[in-house]
Amino acid sequence: MSLSTAAARDFKGTHTEGRTPEELRELVSHVGAELELAPAEVIIEWAVATFGDRFAVTSSMGDAVLAHLASTVAPGIDVVFLDTGYHFVETIGTRDAVEATLPVNLRTVRPAQSVAEQDAEHGAELFRTDPDLCCALRKVKPLNDALADYDAWATGLRRAETHNRVIAPVIGWDARKGKVKVSPLARWSDEQVEQYIAENGVLVNPLVHDGYPSIGCWPCTRRVAPGDDPRSGRWAGTSKTECGIHA
Repeated sequence: MSLSTAAARDFKGTHTEGRTPEELRELVSHVGAELELAPAEVIIEWAVATFGDRFAVTSSMGDAVLAHLASTVAPGIDVVFLDTGYHFVETIGTRDAVEATLPVNLRTVRPAQSVAEQDAEHGAELFRTDPDLCCALRKVKPLNDALADYDAWATGLRRAETHNRVIAPVIGWDARKGKVKVSPLARWSDEQVEQYIAENGVLVNPLVHDGYPSIGCWPCTRRVAPGDDPRSGRWAGTSKTECGIHA
């Protein structure tokens, strides 16, 4: 049975600042199943009521669905964007449009090294010679560092996207980060996403309409033929399927 909005508000007053990872993990075990079938808005409302300003939303700017949804529940919410230095200009433009049009506090996070500095240390085109290390340096570590300010983070992860994500819980425990991981859209189908975009005039990265249904860094993202796996354009020609953020 899903929680109603009123029931989600009953969690308000839960204070997480200073709680240990063990206490946060215990919190997940108590509410995860109860929120499994809750509407996305209720899941976000619970997270905001529970974690307050120690909860943030992340977005890769393929679209602004999660940022838009979160801003309707909690105007001014932190939205974290990883600027890897390798993004398409359209992705940066989408980020700028989100910041300009939505009531959110957009935080742009960058790696410790610029692309040039990374090239100097590891050799040019690390994305080609060692894509796992490139992702670790330009995505995984910067996000881990940024999340130090939070107890919980929300992702746009959806089970419909890949076979690797079919077990993604709505409320889960990210053991590597020691954070509560919230996936409000986990149960949403592609059709639900499209409907939400249409009904709310949500910003969408222009590349989505140009054959890029899943958008990452430009060196590692290719167009996808109609009907093919939407994520087949990511690290095409390799066995790599994830950057490591959701490992």
